[in-house]
Amino acid sequence: MHYNCITMAMATSQVRLTKELTKAIDGLVKKGLYATKSDAIRDAVRRFVWEKEVGTIPNTGDSVKEIREIRKKLSKQPFDLDEINSLGK
Repeated sequence: MHYNCITMAMATSQVRLTKELTKAIDGLVKKGLYATKSDAIRDAVRRFVWEKEVGTIPNTGDSVKEIREIRKKLSKQPFDLDEINSLGK
């Protein structure tokens, strides 16, 4: 069998973590939440960047509605990043 797969070229970054963080990440991998430590760290960085660039979405029970409203506001041009960040407040 032959599988076609798409791979992304990734840069390598070295980070120093406390022993406690390393153990916590190992625990997430051991529980099966992530395949590797790298996957867990990439997910954490993605979430951090998303929060800093866009903000967080509060859990009010109707996330579909909240996301639709955010998408509607994002689709209007021009947009103000401060206004977008305030949507999650």
